Amino acid sequence: MRPLFCLWLCLVLAACADFPAIEEADRGAGPIGAPPPLLPFDELEVATTASPTAESGIDTLEARAASLRARAAILRQPLLADDDIDELRARLARVR
Repeated sequence: MRPLFCLWLCLVLAACADFPAIEEADRGAGPIGAPPPLLPFDELEVATTASPTAESGIDTLEARAASLRARAAILRQPLLADDDIDELRARLARVR
């Protein structure tokens, strides 16, 4: 009977506790900004069509991917001596 009373007492005390973390979570991360403006369909279609700058963005991304692949290939090579670490750093600096 005594363990049951202790359990009941713990539950009652826990129910009376204040949980500020839960209260803050209910309020959300922060104030919600203004909704995006509504555009007519014609303007929306023009805004979403591919532009010439998108192609240059793809070229930049492909160049960065090639650079990262080259760095990964250098890092996969085994080191045979402690002096190879300086050489490895020099090769990585040249790839950037």
